Amino acid sequence: MKYHELQVAATPDRKRVGRGIAAGQGKTAGRGTKGQGARTGKKLNAMFQGGQRPLAKAVPKARGFKSLRTPAQVVYLDHLNAFKGKTVDNAVLFEADLIGTPYQAVKVIIRGELTEKVTLHVAGASSNVVAAIVKAGGTFVKTPVPLKMSTKTAKKSDK
Repeated sequence: MKYHELQVAATPDRKRVGRGIAAGQGKTAGRGTKGQGARTGKKLNAMFQGGQRPLAKAVPKARGFKSLRTPAQVVYLDHLNAFKGKTVDNAVLFEADLIGTPYQAVKVIIRGELTEKVTLHVAGASSNVVAAIVKAGGTFVKTPVPLKMSTKTAKKSDK
């Protein structure tokens, strides 16, 4: 007989316990001896601690909600006056110390006035900001957040 000629059922027969000692799973049927776990009836839930108050009930519920999403870094419209006639993106804002990291979303929010013409390439801007940029003669382009270069790629570009 070869391995591929074996006649095997797709699902094995379920184990029939408690059918006598000679059957292999007789007498206690894998429940041990005596006690609460050996008895028939209601099964114990996962939090059960032998009658002691479960830890999940002893600890108070944590209220509220904590979002895993990192919020966008905020840049105000009047800060863009420093970049007269330039293209402003995450790298330029990072060099100017207006944001903490260039690898995170940036949103420009209205505050003050924009008097200079700038081309803005960031992840987001409020509708009022877009209107103010267009009014000043500039443009806004919604761009995705730049990805951090891997260390291998960074070393290759340095050489």
